[in-house]
Amino acid sequence: MSNSELIGSSAKFRALLDSINMVAPVESTILIQGETGTGKEVKGLSTRVFHPDDIERLSEERRARLLDGTPFDLELRVLIRGQYRWYVIQYDPLKDEFGRVIRWYATSTDIDDRKKTEERLWNENLVLREEIDRSSMFEEIVGSSKPMGRVLEQVEKVAPSDSTVLILGETGTGKELIARALHKRSKRANRAFIRVNCAAIPQSLIASELFGHEKGAFTGALQRRLGRFEAADGGTLFLDEIGDLPMETQVSLLRVLQEREFERVGSNHPVKVDVRLVTATNRDLQAAVAAGSFREDLFYRLNVFPIEVPPLRDRAEDIPLLVEYFVGRYANAAGKKVRHIGRDTLELLRAYEWPGNIRELQNVVERAVILSESDTFVVDESWLKRESVSAPADGELEIIEAALAESHGRIGGPSGAAAKLGVPRQTLESKIQRLGIDKYKHKRVTSA
Repeated sequence: MSNSELIGSSAKFRALLDSINMVAPVESTILIQGETGTGKEVKGLSTRVFHPDDIERLSEERRARLLDGTPFDLELRVLIRGQYRWYVIQYDPLKDEFGRVIRWYATSTDIDDRKKTEERLWNENLVLREEIDRSSMFEEIVGSSKPMGRVLEQVEKVAPSDSTVLILGETGTGKELIARALHKRSKRANRAFIRVNCAAIPQSLIASELFGHEKGAFTGALQRRLGRFEAADGGTLFLDEIGDLPMETQVSLLRVLQEREFERVGSNHPVKVDVRLVTATNRDLQAAVAAGSFREDLFYRLNVFPIEVPPLRDRAEDIPLLVEYFVGRYANAAGKKVRHIGRDTLELLRAYEWPGNIRELQNVVERAVILSESDTFVVDESWLKRESVSAPADGELEIIEAALAESHGRIGGPSGAAAKLGVPRQTLESKIQRLGIDKYKHKRVTSA
């Protein structure tokens, strides 16, 4: 190459760098050694410099762009003094007078702070969306009954620790409320509380929802996404309806509990997290273990500190307080003044079995307030599908008695009466109490 050609190439290179810096102001710019790009010769990315996941993710795109001969840029992690940092690599070709690529030049700009800020903002936005979108039943725990008093005592004892808590109870009993109470009374109260309803997410997407995914990990994964575990880092993750978790995801969850790390879908790079896990279910997990649909080792990991939330029928003395709370809430929202709650209405509500628990009570009160045309709160009796307390369904008592006899008086567990009848243990306990069945007599018979 002649002196004039060298001067011309040098001028082109200076202009090239000037144009790069004008387009993207840099925090620190490193000139990466140029590489040839003539014909089909394209060098690969080195694992000694770049993160293996990024090489796998970007190699084909980079090769195609180099062969295309037009400027482009890639975001990837570079190993700097033993740690990976995010950089944007800007590639620009140097061409001869015939438009053929003689050499590629690349400059790298440190964007690690920007990427971390983006991830932090994403986490904060996720938490905000959770708070806005969540369908809370009520903002405070309302009730002074003995069953609720026992629950709150348990919350106070376990909340300051980082122990895993399993909240048990029928649908609509307020399990999420207990989970939030645990978080608010913990040392993580000023960090994120993230809720995931495992039953509401398609099984094919639950792993991505919990652990995140890399761009291109599956069809539709157009960009890298953090999962709920990373969003909850430093805070509390509440997994509702844990009994619906697919078996393969149960394995990944067990690893998080044991090793405090996981891998995003489409990546083999472990991510460390510090999360307090709270789970809830309305299912009998011991029966699920016996049936082979739930891992036994995971059950024991989750069942460190179980809290059982009582159904509303077992805390009927709380109904007047709950009704008063909900009436005030919905009357205020509707701009109505409700000054009285009818005595007959309270008696009607106390006598009802409440299969939908507090959630059902909330809906009934909201409906009554909307339809109210006076300052007295009343409920239409036809809204409540009553079960006769004095006369159980035909054969119900005999069926329960037979199941108790067969299980030797045992209610829970894989060989218990609840598993044999295919109902949650809490539901069977309530029916036994309502029907006046002596659940201990079968134990006495077998021990004689």
